[in-house]
Amino acid sequence: MLTGLEIPRLEEFEKEMLRQIGRKYSYGRGEVIFSAGDPADIIYLLESGTARIYRLAGDRRQVTVGSLRGAGELMGLAEALAGVKRTCHACSLEPLNLILVKYEDFQNLLLKAPLLSIKVARMLAYRMRDAESSIRDMVALMAPERLACTLLKISRSHGVMTGDGLKINLRLTHGDLASMIGASRQTVTSMITVLKQENIIVQEGREYKIKDPVKLKRRLN
Repeated sequence: MLTGLEIPRLEEFEKEMLRQIGRKYSYGRGEVIFSAGDPADIIYLLESGTARIYRLAGDRRQVTVGSLRGAGELMGLAEALAGVKRTCHACSLEPLNLILVKYEDFQNLLLKAPLLSIKVARMLAYRMRDAESSIRDMVALMAPERLACTLLKISRSHGVMTGDGLKINLRLTHGDLASMIGASRQTVTSMITVLKQENIIVQEGREYKIKDPVKLKRRLN
């Protein structure tokens, strides 16, 4: 799990620069934003909501790659900057509000705004480190440890402390979690059941509350 680094997000004045050259678009939960093979000619600014980046395995299972993308982040950067087609799919985990910016306009903006260029470089550097950390976790950790790691990671960006635990304000199915940790949905269901029996988490619909973060962290030792 990547620790010690904050997810680089755009400041309000940086987002406003993108709003001025982009157009607004909204997606409902579960809608596809782009697919592998699409031209990478759009940069996406997430105004609100959360998106998931994934690839399709040989058996058509969705395998999440990288982290979730949240408000204030840019999406679709790597392929656009590299000048190649999309290699991944992106879908909304919850209703999304986006600003869509044509890559040519985005590139011209970077030439005029060097501080924004530095922020974009920081985003890409963070994601590279995060990808390296995810690969290490996938190799070194067993499925229960990967689930604990993923829940803690999501809680850092979507968690709200309440009187009886850390609530993750994001609706996640067992299938969503399975794609994030490289396990089957049935395996995730079994592991979630164990965590609930041990009173480490509670599940409220599709939302989770970590009642004992310390005990969950111990599963990584």
